[in-house]
Amino acid sequence: MTASTQTRVGIIGAGYIATWHADAIKATPGAQLVAVCDQSKGAAEDLARAHGVQAFGSVDDMIAAGLCDAVHILTPPSSHRDLTLQCLRAGLHVLVEKPVALSGDEADQMRAAAVDAGRVLAAGHNFLGLPSYERLKAMMQGGELGRVSSVQINWALPLAPLRSGPFGLWLLREPRNLLLELGPHLYAFAVDLLGTPEVLHLDLGQPVELSGGGTRHQSWRVLARAGDIDLSFNIALVEVMDDRSVTVRGSSAIARLDYAADTLVVARDNTADLVLNPFLRQMSLTGQNLREGVVNAARQLSSLNQKSPYGISFRTAVGAFYDATNGKTPLDARFDFTSATAVMRAIDATLDHMPALPAAPAKPKGTPKPTVMVIGGTGFIGRNLTRMLVARGHDVRVLSRGRTGPFDDIADHVETVPVSLRDLEGLTAAMQGIDAVFNLAKSMDKTWDAALENDVGTALRVAEAAMAAGVKRLIYTGTIASYDMSDPYRTITEDTGFGADMSDRNLYARSKAECEAQLMRMHRDRGLPLVIARPGIVVGHGGPLQHWGIGRWHGAGAVRIWGHGRNILPFVLADDVSDGLIRMMDNPDAVGRSFNLVGDPMMSARDYFDAIHQALGARITVKPGNLHAMWLADGVKYILKRHALGRKGAVRPSLADWKSRAHFSKFDNSRTKAVLGWAPEADRKAFITRGIVQANLFGL
Repeated sequence: MTASTQTRVGIIGAGYIATWHADAIKATPGAQLVAVCDQSKGAAEDLARAHGVQAFGSVDDMIAAGLCDAVHILTPPSSHRDLTLQCLRAGLHVLVEKPVALSGDEADQMRAAAVDAGRVLAAGHNFLGLPSYERLKAMMQGGELGRVSSVQINWALPLAPLRSGPFGLWLLREPRNLLLELGPHLYAFAVDLLGTPEVLHLDLGQPVELSGGGTRHQSWRVLARAGDIDLSFNIALVEVMDDRSVTVRGSSAIARLDYAADTLVVARDNTADLVLNPFLRQMSLTGQNLREGVVNAARQLSSLNQKSPYGISFRTAVGAFYDATNGKTPLDARFDFTSATAVMRAIDATLDHMPALPAAPAKPKGTPKPTVMVIGGTGFIGRNLTRMLVARGHDVRVLSRGRTGPFDDIADHVETVPVSLRDLEGLTAAMQGIDAVFNLAKSMDKTWDAALENDVGTALRVAEAAMAAGVKRLIYTGTIASYDMSDPYRTITEDTGFGADMSDRNLYARSKAECEAQLMRMHRDRGLPLVIARPGIVVGHGGPLQHWGIGRWHGAGAVRIWGHGRNILPFVLADDVSDGLIRMMDNPDAVGRSFNLVGDPMMSARDYFDAIHQALGARITVKPGNLHAMWLADGVKYILKRHALGRKGAVRPSLADWKSRAHFSKFDNSRTKAVLGWAPEADRKAFITRGIVQANLFGL
């Protein structure tokens, strides 16, 4: 390969993982990001704008532009093989996210195509690039652990979509997809350390029923062997303490790699007498843990969190790829497609042991005749609302990114339509024949300019489409977060204003308030048939355990609540929110007004977690949050973002905004009750049953 100094890079797929790849490319000498491509042109434009590069809506167009020497393929796995073959044949180097393919055969085809094209083909097995893993591998190869007898590789991390969606994700479409999505992380360690394993047994457990039908297992236990070394893979996806680790047991030592935290601790025997032996062993572990913690903290502080363990792993994998594309070194064997194919072969062998599972229930026959549309219908509240609408006799059209959704069991009453929220003509066409539109969409942006475009712009586009299509009622969901809730002596009603200057509020609260203001202007000036709903802290079946409206979570077992946690919070059941929204559809007195969907005063944050302990037997570590300290820490981050990282769109924090997170102010829900005839759950015992006991918070 001829050495070059710079590889021009295009990203294909602008989802969540694309940001990590873009940051790694930016940090890699010899690589320059020049393009982003996604079938959703809007998503491509958002990421491209953040990095000052060109956006494309199709791979053909990006290839034809001749801008790229290499691509990162970050699309759903079912497209990896075909896109890889297309790009290789176009003369591009390719890095493919895991899983690189759907099978070992597909991976082998991709590897052969790379050889034929004379291009570099790499696998995104990023965790193999961690410094602590490199140390572990060197210790094993150097014999420092003695004769290795067993290796255990764990992935224990809650997978919220299994319980709360979105259910249209690729990894939930088939039972096997969970292993295809998560297995490469584990199997890549095994292949790199020990070679291709022989799979002996697979056990599935802790099943969960998906919304709309179908069973998925949250526990995967795989027994395997590599030579004379016993090997086990364990995947746990319920609400569990994070344990992503590799444990190697040898005759001289036991090494434990925490690959989520990039730490390696080794337990060894020593030659001290029986009294000092256990003491010295524990002191050694203490010292190692202290060293690992200090090194990681220093690295992240010095890099302003640019070198998190996850970020470092991407930088190493991406750096190895571009060292190869630029002709500096051959591709590191950790990331080549010989190893990637072996990983996929091992996953194939595991899936061969998969028992036959009950088939998903057949979709009911019948064609929906929708008169109601739900935008954001696959989210927590949207799913609940859609099902309640159907239960009350309405057929529903759900706008979604894809054609699938969590409504297979009521497919005769729910129609899922993929329309971009950026497409005014498409939205208008989708609203033909629709009487009422519920807009539950939201956008979590990092700058005010992005919020104006993605959140406010979308809300106005939906409203324009509704007016053009003759929709009789548009119900928009804002948020109580837009209120200043910092004063415990204040009672908030719908007549309470948001404040003249929202510039120092968090972007979500500010953008939702701006959406409401502009929509109300359309109501006054142009007759938009608008109703605004502001839900409180929504709980119930399908909702998350780790609810950030209550506090800052540190895994499933620990939370720092906003403030002291003794004030009553504005909880509300999802069923009650849906009931309130539906009541807004036909009530003539609701038009042009807003309603706070907040339940009756029920419990504080501390009460809520006590109820979880009493009802479910799970004691969560709950600590009060010093809001002044959080505000000051946020201020330091703001200064660093603005002046060290050059992020001009960073939001200046305010103390009132932080206090508002604690929901110190009280709410008066009398207007919603009087105008809509709304009656939220008022019995505390029933609320706990519906909001906690029946909510499946832990996935068990």
